[in-house]
Amino acid sequence: MQDGQLQSCGLGEAMNELNNDVPKFVTQARASYLLGIPESELRRISVETGMGHLERAGREEEMYFTYEELRRICRLATDQMEAGH
Repeated sequence: MQDGQLQSCGLGEAMNELNNDVPKFVTQARASYLLGIPESELRRISVETGMGHLERAGREEEMYFTYEELRRICRLATDQMEAGH
């Protein structure tokens, strides 16, 4: 595996092969859990904002998010909730 490529760690996270301490990306399912929003809502936000990175392997597709993207999505969701009240 070349520098910067991702490998699955089996917990719904992708880790950098050279630094196994902290995942660089999380899957859509893990991001949904961490943010406390449904995957369908996260996917909608992803499509509207362009955040997230879709990886394809054959017929399989998986959306990954960086922690910075999660922070930004959380901020967007919070702002939307405040605007609604």
